[in-house]
Amino acid sequence: MKLKLPELKLSKLKPSEIVARLLKVKKTTILVHVLAWGLSFVWILPFLGVFMASIRPLPEILNGWWNFEVFNPNLEGYIGAWNHPSAPLSTALVNSIIVTIPSTALPILVAALGAYSFSRFRFPTRDFLFFVLVLLQTIPQQMVIIPLFKIMSDIGLWNNYLGLVLVHTAFALPWQIFFLRNFFSVLPVEIEEAARIDGASYLKIFYRIVLPLTLPALASLTALQFVWVWNDFFFAIVLISSPEMKLATQAVAAMPGRYNINWNVVSAASILVMLIPIAIYALMQRYYVKGLVAGAVKG
Repeated sequence: MKLKLPELKLSKLKPSEIVARLLKVKKTTILVHVLAWGLSFVWILPFLGVFMASIRPLPEILNGWWNFEVFNPNLEGYIGAWNHPSAPLSTALVNSIIVTIPSTALPILVAALGAYSFSRFRFPTRDFLFFVLVLLQTIPQQMVIIPLFKIMSDIGLWNNYLGLVLVHTAFALPWQIFFLRNFFSVLPVEIEEAARIDGASYLKIFYRIVLPLTLPALASLTALQFVWVWNDFFFAIVLISSPEMKLATQAVAAMPGRYNINWNVVSAASILVMLIPIAIYALMQRYYVKGLVAGAVKG
């Protein structure tokens, strides 16, 4: 004997009753969406203000960029930022790319090797060294900037991109080793043991088996490290002084004049500088969250 369940016929319900039932079933979902959209709006609001300031003349935004009684957009700010007389963004963006790419690739490569050693091999003082690495993450940049400046000057790497790359690499290694070590700890060891039985070396296992499995984590590290180095101003302003070697963040800071600030140009420069990090996040969003969650599973 089959039991017939009463069917819910929405056509026989009043519109108010349908809305009430939907709200009752999806109250949590609606609340989450409202909060997400609200936070997104608050987060993107300053960006909209900067974007409007970059495409509109200053007199139009004096009473608020949201005032559209007069709206004459143009690209003069972007042209002025790209060809700025004292800090051209066309050169500064290339300089930032020259510094950012090796400052991203080098620490990730070294951190992957170090993290794999910490997670797979047992050796004396292993736990102590890992503890020291964790402590190194707490050292602020301002505490070591004077010794760093002196060291770089003594060895001839001040006002040199190589010195800046090495500094970014040194500051990135502790947290990247910590992050990747957690990721390697949750990978199945049986695959590596099978490869060892087949005669594969540890180096071959690392590059042929382990690294392909850690692509989400590596993508997360790439995005985080790239944006960190790209947005850096503190190390750049201390270690790079030549006008022709200025990075993008230094160029934006140099655009305001002493007595007159062209907000149209400064805002346009800010938009141009942030386009590349946004593109990096967009390209790697498939792996970004997955890698972050996986790297935080096990400590």
